[in-house]
Amino acid sequence: MSILVTRPSPAGEQLVSRLRALGQVAWSFPLIEFSPGRELSALADHMDIHQEGDLLFALSQHAVEFAHAQLQQQGLNWPTAPRYFAIGRSTALALHTVSGADVRYPLDRETSEVLLQLPELQTLIGKRALILRGNGGRELLGETLRERGADVTFCECYQRCAKHYDGAQEAMRWHTRGITTLVVTSGEMLQQLWSLVPLWYRENWLLHCRLLVVSERLANLARELGWQDIRIADNADNDALLRALQ
Repeated sequence: MSILVTRPSPAGEQLVSRLRALGQVAWSFPLIEFSPGRELSALADHMDIHQEGDLLFALSQHAVEFAHAQLQQQGLNWPTAPRYFAIGRSTALALHTVSGADVRYPLDRETSEVLLQLPELQTLIGKRALILRGNGGRELLGETLRERGADVTFCECYQRCAKHYDGAQEAMRWHTRGITTLVVTSGEMLQQLWSLVPLWYRENWLLHCRLLVVSERLANLARELGWQDIRIADNADNDALLRALQ
């Protein structure tokens, strides 16, 4: 089994290093990179409004990293008033590390649906919620919090930007290297990979690879695009991906 990991730096390289240490053949091929978000400069204003019992959500480690760098640049600390929530364990750890706050997160799957099942998020009338995220992404969390009574503000802390490659050249390289397993952690990257690879390589190589994804929603998209051999990791962090690949 030769594995192509498409997740961005540094997580992609870290997963490849761990796979190689276990004797696996693995390569890193990051499909996206990150830059500061368009709303990052307004972060301090958003955080200043929070009262005791309000809510702060981080939807990725990148949102935490860019937000923390912005606060440090302005000489500010993370607020102590709001209750902190994260989309999953790794993001929760990153958020706790920079804020010192107790961070609640779903223990099952790292999805908005599971996060929204937490008991303290059921009735939110009169509460304010700040959601730290990247550009685009799903609206489910914000919409549901509003339905439950919260006044929701989004802050785009970072932007995901597609890395540019010569599709034919890359497809030939990975096909020649005998890649048989692909690791893809977002729908955006899955669509990008499918579009990047020319038709011949798509039909004769790409869609015949085993595909490891991180949610049922992503697996459904993969089926629509033509993959058949699909496995779902039990979470989106490298530990879960490693377990699934072994």
